[in-house]
Amino acid sequence: MRASVSSGGRPAARVLGLDPGSRVCGYGVVEEKGQALVLIAAGALRPAPEDPFEQRLAAIHAGLSQVIEQHHPQEAAVEGVFQAKNPRSALLLGHARGVALLAAAQAGLKVHEYPPASVKKALVGGGRAAKEQVRAMVSAILNAKDRLSLDASDALAVAIAHLHSRRLRGLS
Repeated sequence: MRASVSSGGRPAARVLGLDPGSRVCGYGVVEEKGQALVLIAAGALRPAPEDPFEQRLAAIHAGLSQVIEQHHPQEAAVEGVFQAKNPRSALLLGHARGVALLAAAQAGLKVHEYPPASVKKALVGGGRAAKEQVRAMVSAILNAKDRLSLDASDALAVAIAHLHSRRLRGLS
């Protein structure tokens, strides 16, 4: 299988962006085609809230595995951990991140992590941008016709930030 090549001479990339959560896990797949970034898929996995925690984690894992199998990303980018005020919430988020990272690792994807403030700064110009501002910029960059959920747009933002970082570093 030959990789397609972007206009910069490096292989084109298809990236899975992840915004993990134990209640909602946002995902987005973006592909670099020349100088353009193209939206391949986006959505949010929402396990049944009444299910036990371990079943919600299993549902997230199964959903992400299906997204990976269907869209064939070459890399993954995940939003880094932020400072949670509630230790229990931070622990639950950590479990969800672990499941997302496991799905990516099982598929053989290299995972890149970006702090939330860096993602916002890369897309909007400020690290404290509101989620709605991020969604608006993601929609503009990807020419998204349909309104994206905040979870999907956060995941797409991470993928876009990674692709921009990749270009700046000249990765192949």
